[in-house]
Amino acid sequence: MPIYEYKCEDCAHELEAIQKMSDDPLVDCPSCNKPTLKKRISAAGFRLKGGGWYETDFKSGNRKNIAGGGGSGGSSSSDAS
Repeated sequence: MPIYEYKCEDCAHELEAIQKMSDDPLVDCPSCNKPTLKKRISAAGFRLKGGGWYETDFKSGNRKNIAGGGGSGGSSSSDAS
């Protein structure tokens, strides 16, 4: 379940809430008890970037790049510096 960030527009209280995506947004501030809580936009907790992270990070031995083969399979083992 995602973690959503909220901020009260009245008292500036900030909080995080674990909610289902189908749940209604929270509206009542736990600090001032007013219905002025607004959901904030925040960055995701992780980022998937780079070429072939799923392919290169979880392979072992000489099988580091399966899709972009082309040469002999295990001649580049001296790259680790």
